[in-house]
Amino acid sequence: MTRKSTKQPKPLDLSKLGVKFDDFDVKPELTPKEISIQDKQNKKNRQKFINNFILALSLGIVVGAILFFIKDEKLAIAGGGGIIVLMLSFNHPYLAIWAFTIYMPFSGTITYWIGGGSPIFQLAKDGFAFPAYIAISQELKKKKLPFVYPGLVESLKIISITLTIIFISTNIAQQFSGDPKGKPIIMGIFGIKVLLGYFPLITCVYHLIKTKVELLWFTRLHVILSIVCCCLGILQYQMLSSGACQGTDHLVGDDLFKATLEYKCLVGGSLVFSPSQNMIRLPGTFVAPWQWAWFLIANAFTTFATTFSDSSIKWRLIGFFGLSLVFVNSVISGQRIALFLVPLIVVALLILTGQLSKPKTFIPIVGGISALIMVAFILFPDVLQERIDSAVGRWNASPPTEFISEQAGHSTGSFKIFGYGIGRATNAARAFGESALIETYYPKLLYEIGLGTLIYAGFLTTITVVTFKAYRSLKDKNLRSYGACFWVFTLFISYNTYYYPLDVDPVAVYYWVFAGLILRLPIIDKQEHERNMKITKKIQDLITTKQLKTYVKMIQKTK
Repeated sequence: MTRKSTKQPKPLDLSKLGVKFDDFDVKPELTPKEISIQDKQNKKNRQKFINNFILALSLGIVVGAILFFIKDEKLAIAGGGGIIVLMLSFNHPYLAIWAFTIYMPFSGTITYWIGGGSPIFQLAKDGFAFPAYIAISQELKKKKLPFVYPGLVESLKIISITLTIIFISTNIAQQFSGDPKGKPIIMGIFGIKVLLGYFPLITCVYHLIKTKVELLWFTRLHVILSIVCCCLGILQYQMLSSGACQGTDHLVGDDLFKATLEYKCLVGGSLVFSPSQNMIRLPGTFVAPWQWAWFLIANAFTTFATTFSDSSIKWRLIGFFGLSLVFVNSVISGQRIALFLVPLIVVALLILTGQLSKPKTFIPIVGGISALIMVAFILFPDVLQERIDSAVGRWNASPPTEFISEQAGHSTGSFKIFGYGIGRATNAARAFGESALIETYYPKLLYEIGLGTLIYAGFLTTITVVTFKAYRSLKDKNLRSYGACFWVFTLFISYNTYYYPLDVDPVAVYYWVFAGLILRLPIIDKQEHERNMKITKKIQDLITTKQLKTYVKMIQKTK
């Protein structure tokens, strides 16, 4: 018996004709009845949103008015706005994930300029995410679909059981001891929320991004957000340099080197601007300067992905503009880690995504980046030299390797099997009790959860391996390039221990979002293959070569 070939046919190579599959329209032709049903459904969805919005707005106004008279306007805004967000997020969960994505980069600015630093406003973004988790889980349950990606189920169970045991044996035990040192149960809840609270974003994004069109919307949205935030970062620097904002250069002693909220400027939170001391740490749109650094690092990946992988030339140029702004902010913000890592990330991605083998795309963009760097050196030589000298000086004074070793030594020197309690070294939980300041990630986990650190590292490793398999299975070159960019980010964050970006915005969100995106790419890849085969059949159905050439010329003229 001869075995039948399972090899799938390949679509035509259209590159020699100067066109792409995206130039062809293969939308399914709907019958008048199907169009009518679709229009009715769209109208029904719009009316549902309007009704829910009116109800949520009404309740929000009532609650806000009551809180205004009972307390103050900040609590009124938080309470009224919270009701609106919670209701709409539960009733329209996928819209809530889009809103969550847009709100997150500006949450620091809103926290301090509207909320006055209130903890309620710091948790505002969760009002978009957590109701959406519940609604999407209910929807998937009705459809009998799993909420957790199959390859992650066992690993999630193990880490959940581990954290539950540690929570009971440390946090709860501390709560009922004679000297609880704060509120260990609340600290533990916040600690678990930081470790696993955004894991459901993998599922949410997996079901949010259904097609290549939505993938492009999502990646382009991140580029737009990056451009807007980076432009605000440049304005912040300009206002401080021109004296429109006071900065910290007039202070004396240690205050010259401390980030402070008192002198915040335009957007974001605490900052240091003491150019006379070569000390500048800007927060951009975030709460703290180092969060802005990690936003720039994360957006080196997103802007690079669009620059080299988007199907539209216009959006590739916009992506390049965004990548350029990330470079500029890495210099002017005074963030040493961004100044070092952003160029290294771009070089690594050029190699790992195979862009070096595409000279037509690679040479113009790299040439443009090189030209920008040269212009920057010509126009702002002192600024660039100061940043480089500051970064090198700081590196020599306190090398990251020594810093990490010192932190690890502190955690292992006072090691406990179950740690000192979940949340005992977590930024978000410090308001609820005594906590340790440990500024590297895995030593922080060692202090909090002891041997549970190995389980959590294994959990992140599982995510890294599963997303790697998904990305490597892709056949479409552009999708594979997207997958490579986001997977390198996942790999880097999974094993990065310098500071704790996986604990705090924006990386605490982007890590899980990009993992969900990577896991969705194989399905989109299959959709694109089927679409391209339909186009191939459409072309082959053209009777003569003359008709094909005429069709190609028509497409080229409309470009």
